[in-house]
Amino acid sequence: MTASGCAGARLPGRPRSAAADAAIIEAALRLIEEGATIGELSIERIAREAGVGKATVYRRWSGKEALMIDVMRSLEEPNPRPAGVSVRDDLVTLLELMRRRGLAKRNSALLRTVITQMHANQELWRAYDTHVIAARREMLHEVLRRGMARGEIRGDLDLELLADLFTGPMLSRAILHEWKALPEGLAETIVDTVLEGVRPRP
Repeated sequence: MTASGCAGARLPGRPRSAAADAAIIEAALRLIEEGATIGELSIERIAREAGVGKATVYRRWSGKEALMIDVMRSLEEPNPRPAGVSVRDDLVTLLELMRRRGLAKRNSALLRTVITQMHANQELWRAYDTHVIAARREMLHEVLRRGMARGEIRGDLDLELLADLFTGPMLSRAILHEWKALPEGLAETIVDTVLEGVRPRP
């Protein structure tokens, strides 16, 4: 597990150690697994659990909020870059990642705990949206804009609404209705169904 660099500018000092990065993130996860809430955690406690000094943590993250964003990211698969060859295939790639995230949340008590606690902290969730979710959203928008430019998708549609049409069904099953199945092939079914309705007509 390695931390990402989105969490803020590093302070001057020695080069970062991947081992220290992983130890700090794993320490935070271990404390949460043991019952600590994100609100109860402090940089001092995480550093002590990781066996490093507090300054070592602050050389990597600007504070607990930035660290928690990378803790959350460490539990997820990395975002694949759409290949850019087929808009349909790119959309399937992005929705399939959403499907796998939904399955991971269902199968991981730790991931459910972290997501629930982050949702409860509006400031932390807003930061996560800014640093992580917004990048995913923009990736989807890039694919949709490319589809419009190529004439594969109608160009008169609102981009935000169009994005919701593709992601809404998957989010509904993965988050709002967790008892519903997330079978293989669901991403393809959603993409093909929505594309049929938003393609330009002769």
